[in-house]
Amino acid sequence: MTTDRDLHDHLIGQQGSRADLNTPVLILDIDALDRNIAAMAGLAAHHGVALRPHAKTHKSVEIARRQQAAGAVGLCCAKIGEAEVLASGGVTGILITSPVAAPGAVNRLAALAGRTEGLMAVVDHPGVAARIDAALGEAAATLEVVIDIDPGSGRTGVASADAAVALAKVIAASSNLEYRGVQFYCGSQQHIERYADRRAAIVDRTAYLQSVIAALTDAGFAPVLVTGSGTGTHRIDLDLGIFTELQAGSYVFMDKQYCDCDLTGDGDQPPFEVALSVDARVVSANHSGLVTIDAGYKSLSTDGGVAVVQRGAPETAAFAFMGDEHAALIAPGIGTQLSPGDPVSLTVPHCDPTVNLYDSYHVVADDTLVDIWSVSARGCAR
Repeated sequence: MTTDRDLHDHLIGQQGSRADLNTPVLILDIDALDRNIAAMAGLAAHHGVALRPHAKTHKSVEIARRQQAAGAVGLCCAKIGEAEVLASGGVTGILITSPVAAPGAVNRLAALAGRTEGLMAVVDHPGVAARIDAALGEAAATLEVVIDIDPGSGRTGVASADAAVALAKVIAASSNLEYRGVQFYCGSQQHIERYADRRAAIVDRTAYLQSVIAALTDAGFAPVLVTGSGTGTHRIDLDLGIFTELQAGSYVFMDKQYCDCDLTGDGDQPPFEVALSVDARVVSANHSGLVTIDAGYKSLSTDGGVAVVQRGAPETAAFAFMGDEHAALIAPGIGTQLSPGDPVSLTVPHCDPTVNLYDSYHVVADDTLVDIWSVSARGCAR
């Protein structure tokens, strides 16, 4: 199989070599990436809040290392498989943010706890906590755990303050688990486009979080760690002052979904730059109002709307999927403006699942390919 390295290693360092890449290809602007990393790290530090960015966005050891070098206390992972990959790459302070419940996964978690510095995991069920405790005993390991609180979505997390207290008691009675605090992630609120609407929703949910924290505190389980938030709500959460650390992830890349949101409420430019794109090429231009490009369902996620033109074609051109391998760009006269082989860059609809479609980031600076980084934890969903 021809790899990205086979295709493109010879282009590294050649001025303007982005134009010679085989497409479709995942592009990462290293300068924009580093500015985004520094901006979020600086904001968290200014507010005295820790930053543990979510690696489910980038699934990359290289990017995780850059985030930790900029001050992140660790990284979040959605699944045990992601955590195993990052830990193997030397990343420390990993928090697994989805419950690890299956027996095989629990055994892997116990083994990882024995060899990884600062590993933490969430729990939301007493039976699972007991299962993890038993596996840790067999592995002669211990693990810090965080109680996941359901913010109202019904996806994961304890469903009430009473349930949180009951789970805290189970953890306290265990031999190998150490209670650390709570997790509260309002996923469905992250992409509310109007700042005022998003803030109102988060204020309401934060009041509920405070009631759970109060119940835990009254029972003798005051949380040291209150972790959560995201790119869409980080400014609001910092202002409300309840979280001790942020889990924001997509800020490193910015996608169309977040570009459509007013993240700050002050009318300024977005606080983060678009660092990620998919480069494609025109493969057919036989109609005046339509050209076909070589990036379809296999190249772009479909859960967040459609891609938008970043450059190489009219920014007003409409994007429409045309199948697994192709999409159309539709605009008056576009078929006479562009020819087969012409490059087009796209801002992706939703960065996390789009990244998971690729083996590598093609890292560029000023349109020169400077490196190729593995999407280290691609496909590690179990």
